[in-house]
This record gives sequence, structure tokens and C-alpha cells, in this order.
Amino acid sequence: MSEIKIGDLVARKSYKCDILFKVTDIINQSGKETVYILKGVNMRILVDAPGEDLELQTGSDLRKFEISNRRAVRKRMDGIVRQGKAGEHSRGIRNAFLYRGPKTFGRSGRILHLDGDQDYLDMCMEAYREMGLNVEGKHVPESEQPQEVGQMLREYLPDILVLTGHDAIEKNRDINDIESYRNSKYYVAAVKEARKFESSYDDLVIFAGACQSHFEALLEAGANYASSPKRVLIHALDPVFVCQKIACSSVDSVVSVEDLISKTITGIEGIGGLQTRGKYREGLPGTGRTKARRR
Repeated sequence: MSEIKIGDLVARKSYKCDILFKVTDIINQSGKETVYILKGVNMRILVDAPGEDLELQTGSDLRKFEISNRRAVRKRMDGIVRQGKAGEHSRGIRNAFLYRGPKTFGRSGRILHLDGDQDYLDMCMEAYREMGLNVEGKHVPESEQPQEVGQMLREYLPDILVLTGHDAIEKNRDINDIESYRNSKYYVAAVKEARKFESSYDDLVIFAGACQSHFEALLEAGANYASSPKRVLIHALDPVFVCQKIACSSVDSVVSVEDLISKTITGIEGIGGLQTRGKYREGLPGTGRTKARRR
């Protein structure tokens, strides 16, 4: 096996090399085999693995992963663009307000995204910007989100809150026990703190969770949407597509859960939730300006 270093891209042979990982740390233990800490490149998971299980990904193998991910993301992004051209509220909304002509103007929902991983946050922010969404993104480690979320809600006053990062369920553990999960308890605590700030599910829409998170506990804590019903891995951009659908759907309508889930990459096994009103509002009169203005 070639020497594997921090920053290398690898896959696990025991899982048929189904997920691309980045090596983030190497733990050398005296008298024991070396353990590699791995972070999913596109999937929100953090795991450890022995070196003998890892296969370095280069050349054609790496291109295969990149092409597969690019196709999945583009399919969702292109669908959003097509809907926008059809005149739906899912069109890109620049900053806080979009002036649509002399008669009306509109405001999309404002998003606050707290992410336990800076790389995932950067990926999400790029996607938010491409769709023209009104968002603030902050890197906050999962364990610190319960302490930080209240102040950030008061500072940014969002319509939609995302609490995400990494998660995983330990092998051979009770899936109903919150202690079986790497970070679910922190997301649950953060959701509860957010609900102290705003109890209404329509006034503050919350997405919480990451790969394999305790779906039922997150909904019970007060999340509108959460991962992961079947304890599967979710794509790093799934929270973005959930937010886009809510932020750009009319406040007059209740967003279909089935429709919203269909916009994600992982689908119904990884994302679920409750009926929720959209956050897009139209106003009168429009000014006819074509340039957006911050509130």
C-alpha cells in the first residue's frame, strides 16, 4: 500500500469504495495499528479506519467520483433554474429583495447556516450564492452550537435556521439511544435552544442533522426538517436544497414534504420533515428597479 498522508483522498475497501474521503488526521498508537481519521468529501460523515482498509484514489477513480457528484448536484441546480424561468418563486433572489417590475417586488426567506465543518460550509455557501439566496453562514463546531445559536438568532433574525456538520451512529448500538450518535445530542440541544427564541414552526423554520442523525429526536426537539430517517448518509448540499425550497416558496402556500424531499440528492431515506409554510413574500408597489437592495 502506498503511504497515505493527511490531505489524501481515499475510499474504504470494506465498503466497496462507495464514498470518497479526505484524510484529516493520522493517529499512531504505540503497539497498535495506525488509525486514519476520514471526512466525507461530499457526504456529511466523519469516521476512522485502519490503513489496510484504505485505497488511495487517483486518476480515473477520482474522476469517477467527481463526475457522479457533479451530475447529482447539477441535476438539482438546473431544475431550480428551469422553475425560475417558468415564473415560480424558486427563481434566484438577489440579496434581501428582488424588484420584479413596476407592479410588485418580492422578498425571499433569510437563512442562517451553522456548520460544524468549514469545507462543507464553503461548499454550501457557493451553492447558496449561485441560487441568489439571502444567507449568513458561520462555522460553529457541533458541540458549541447549543451555546451559540441563541445569540446568532438574535443577531441575524433569520427566517430559516440550519444546524449541521458531521454525525454518525456507532456500530452495534441502539439507534433509539441518543448517546449512540457522534453529534445528534448537540443538534437536539441546539434545536431546543432555537425554539426558546421562536416557538412557531412557521416563523422560524429549522433544518437539523447530518449523516445518520437521530431523525426522530430532532423532530421531537422542534426541527421542521431533519436527517436521517433511515440512518443513511446525506449529501453535504442537502440542507441547501431544503432551504432553497422553503425560502422561495410563497408564504401563502404549505410546502409539500414530498416535493421538498424530491429536490434533495439523498431523498426520502436521508431527509424528512413536517408540512411548513414558505417564506417568500410579495409586496406592492414595485419601483421598476432591476437592481436589488439590502434591507
